[in-house]
Amino acid sequence: MSERTSIELTWIEGRIERWLRFGRIVQETILSRSVRIVGVDPGSVFAFVRWTANDYGTVESRIDILQAVRPSERYSTVPFVTPGGRSLLRLSGWPKVEAVLLLIDQLEAEDIAPEDACPDHWRHVHNRLSCNLEPRPYTPFRHDAWLKRRALAA
Repeated sequence: MSERTSIELTWIEGRIERWLRFGRIVQETILSRSVRIVGVDPGSVFAFVRWTANDYGTVESRIDILQAVRPSERYSTVPFVTPGGRSLLRLSGWPKVEAVLLLIDQLEAEDIAPEDACPDHWRHVHNRLSCNLEPRPYTPFRHDAWLKRRALAA
């Protein structure tokens, strides 16, 4: 098993869209015009969005925020992600997916890279949105505290 986590991305206009909203891609293989496989290093956090439609409308709308794992670590399986990842957030249905995408936009507006945000924040967002509640904002102050806590653990 490779150290890297690979994600199969597909884009067929109006039918299938599988893409990364954020994450540090370290490897890319183009299989065809509509399919490519990207790789991320262990420990990397990434957001994987899946959307599928048919002639009658949207069939699937999902977002997973995962942390890539090492071969010896436990993980959750996710379609099109090999081997899988540590699940930080997993939501389906367009209103919830859109809410997560807006939260990611807010982080970026604060000049915080979403992949650097505290993993606990994504768990918090998952839990709150699952219950149809508003998540607490992730502020630059909270981000600085997370970076200091992470530096102490290293």
